[in-house]
This record gives sequence, structure tokens and C-alpha cells, in this order.
Amino acid sequence: MARPLWFVKLLKKTFPNIKLIAKLTNFPILGFIFDYLLFRDDDIIYLPQDRIIEVGKALGDYSEIVLPSQVLKYFIEKANHHWVMDFCICRSSMKCEDYPIDLGCLFLGDAVIGINPQLGRLVSKEEALLHLKKCEEARLVHMIGRNRLDAQWLGVKPGEKLLSICNCDPCCCLWRVSPILSAKIGRKIKKIPGVNVRVTHKCIGCGTCTKGVCFVDAIKIIDNHAVINYECRGCGRCVDICPQKAIELLIEDVQYVQKSIKELDHIIDVT
Repeated sequence: MARPLWFVKLLKKTFPNIKLIAKLTNFPILGFIFDYLLFRDDDIIYLPQDRIIEVGKALGDYSEIVLPSQVLKYFIEKANHHWVMDFCICRSSMKCEDYPIDLGCLFLGDAVIGINPQLGRLVSKEEALLHLKKCEEARLVHMIGRNRLDAQWLGVKPGEKLLSICNCDPCCCLWRVSPILSAKIGRKIKKIPGVNVRVTHKCIGCGTCTKGVCFVDAIKIIDNHAVINYECRGCGRCVDICPQKAIELLIEDVQYVQKSIKELDHIIDVT
């Protein structure tokens, strides 16, 4: 059953306490309940920004590299139904001043038919692609996957017929709590397979990459050198922001896009 507006307004009031709620997932019984109700069968991938991939030219001809956005385009072309939210619930709840509140999630699949029409609208494939382009121009980072939490707060079924494409910012995004979540849940929000981020010898330890850039605070300055830890989700924002061009996003598996599509196709049916 589609969620009424009063439910969404209540959810917005709860959102600022999300870090406290995330910490509760580390208690065994509570963690099991949260996982079962809100994260069961989830598989969510951060997609690097297309312009970042150019850094990896040394690995081969750039024209031969498949871009991350092709994962999005594949599912948009395949989906029967496309739904754009009129607002981002994260930025709206936190009254974000740095990124557009009106650029909300894009949902694909039959389940979108059940979303409350007061929250957004059905769009064409062309409109869906245009929406994502606007998000990219606003320097938002895409996440794509099956997210039971979305199906729950939107009140739609079945979950395997809802593909979420979130357009995330580094300040208000829900998934900033990833390092706080229990390890079992946190691992479901992950780096795209075959892509890695590394700091080179060009780093001078200026600390720019540590100032509200990383979604999961995976970068620290140690001995005047940036160090990226295992929490990195490979979004590439640090690559883009580094004034010394000292951080690289590397493609270690040229089949990374095809493998990601296959993985998502296995758990989500958007037709």
C-alpha cells in the first residue's frame, strides 16, 4: 500500500537521528531485526563518475573502456516503468543547502506503479536519462541496486521489481552511516567490482580529500600522506577534488560493467 504523506513527513523528522539508529544494528538481536525488515537481499553499488575514469588512460585506450553510466542506461532501456521522485528524502530531511533537494531518486520496475503519486511522477526513458544528467551536472554520485528500505518506506511490492538509483551527496546521504552499520549490513553497500582507488606519490598531505568529500570518511592523513582504507566505496569524488591529481581510480577488470549488470539482473527484474 502506497505510503500517505503524513508517513513521509514523520520519516523526515526521524531521519536526523539516522546515525543513532544505525548504531543499534550492531546489537545482535536488533541487528537481525533491522537486517530482516530493511536490508534483506539488498545489493547496492556505488558507481564512479564517468569523467573520473579518464584518469586510468594509462591502462589502455580510453575509448575501449566501458563507462559506469552504461550500467544505468542498460536498466533504463530495459525497464517498463520509470519513476522520478520530486525530492531527495535525505537532502529534504536534512534541509541541505549545498546540493539540489529537488533531484530525487529514480526508481525502475513494475513496483513503481504503487508509489504515491504525490511523491513524484512516471517518466519516459528519455526523461529518466535527462534526470540523471542533471544529477551528474550537480556533482551527485549514483548508487544502484536492490534496496528493501526503499520498498518499505514507499510501501510498494514486490521488492524484486523495484530497482533504486539514488543520486547521493557527501553531506546528507543516508549511506554516510555505512561504516556505523553492522558489518553484515554495511557490506551490502559496496564498491563496483573491478574498480579501485589509490593514492600516488604526488600526494603532499594537504588534506583536501578529508574535508567532507568522502561518503564514508575512508580517507585519513597519516605521516603527511593520504591513506584510503577498506571502507572506500570507489565513488571517485576524491579523485575529482584532489588539487595535486594525486589520487587515481583504476580499472582492474575491463568487464566490470558487464559483471555488475549481470549481478543486478540476477536479483532485480525491471521488466
